[in-house]
This record gives sequence, C-alpha cells and structure tokens, in this order.
Amino acid sequence: MGKRVLHDEYFRRAKQEGYVARSAYKLIQIQEARDIIRKGDRVLDLGCAPGAWLQVASPLVGPRGRVIGLDLKPVKHRMPDNVRHFVGDVYEYPAAQLVEEAGRMFGTVLSDMAPNTTGFNEHELSVRLCDQILEMLPGLLRKNGHLVMKVFEGGEYPGLLRRTQRLFGKVKGYKPKASRDVSREMYVVAHYYRAPEREAESASGTPDAPETTD
Repeated sequence: MGKRVLHDEYFRRAKQEGYVARSAYKLIQIQEARDIIRKGDRVLDLGCAPGAWLQVASPLVGPRGRVIGLDLKPVKHRMPDNVRHFVGDVYEYPAAQLVEEAGRMFGTVLSDMAPNTTGFNEHELSVRLCDQILEMLPGLLRKNGHLVMKVFEGGEYPGLLRRTQRLFGKVKGYKPKASRDVSREMYVVAHYYRAPEREAESASGTPDAPETTD
C-alpha cells in the first residue's frame, strides 16, 4: 500500500515532466477549472517549497509576469528567471518587501501550506492558517485579485468559507483529482478581492466585478 501511494500516477508524471513534486498537478487542475492566474500577473506562493507550484505558475504568468515564493525551507531546484523565492516565516516576513520584489501588489495569492502535525486537531490548525492568510491580504493582494488556500475539511470549514465570502465576490471549495482519495484536503478558491480601499465605493453603490460561470 505504501509503495502504491508513493509511486502513483501523479508521482510518475512529475518525474517524467520535470516537476519537483506531484502537488504541481493540483495547481494545474485548479487553474484549468478556475482560471486564477493570467499572463503578466504577479503571483505570491506562500509555503512554496519544494517549488512545484512555482514551476507551474511561472509559464502561466509569462516573461512579463513574476512569481514570488516564501517558505521556511529553501527551494533547492533551479527556477525560471521570472521566479524569485525567499526563506522566512510567512507570518512574519514583511509584506511590503514581497510587494517590492513583485513590482506591484499581487494579482493572485497561493497557499498549499499545511500544519506541521497530523491527528484530531489537523483541521482546526489548517483553518487557523487560512484565517491568518486572510488577515494578511490587505498588504498583499490587489483589488479584484484571487486567492487559493488549502484547508482540511471538518466542522470549521463552512465558517472559513463564510469569512472568505465577506472578502471576495466569489468563493468555492475545490478538490483536484490529484489530491489523494483518502485526504481531507480541500482548496478554497476565491475571486474578486474586495480590497479595503473599496469599502467606501461599495457603500456608495459601486458594483463589484461580475462573477464568472463555471
């Protein structure tokens, strides 16, 4: 069983196609289903090591875009020229420095982070990580930007969706096919960030960006 899990279809494909981890296909499938990264974008990947999502995001933004990664662990694999990655605590690293490296506010923030634990409190800790990311967004994400963050399903998952919906025009949960069947992981995919500077506009009746259909 262990060998089958380790050497599954996506593990083999990652080796063949040059990705550093099978998790690359999760972002590929999220992108195909939800279109959260576009040419010329600035993308921030929180918890980016070993670098699979950096590899996927790089060609999506193209040579005029930029991908910034941050993780406590270094990314050892060589990355394309439009990717920069840094070592540091996601919750302590200065947001202004990340934005400066990107050249402007980010169009998309990604997080494939998971708590460094397993067991009964894994779900609660993953929700806490997501809530911390939501608190960071005003300094990172531009108006109408997008967000993807991993969470483990459980009793607090609906509440996390509601909190995210207060900040975005469209929010849905999504589980890529590349996620293991036995995993409780889910991705919160959010479009059209209501940045703080828009609060006065919204109060005066300025319409939000229209939702797209699936």
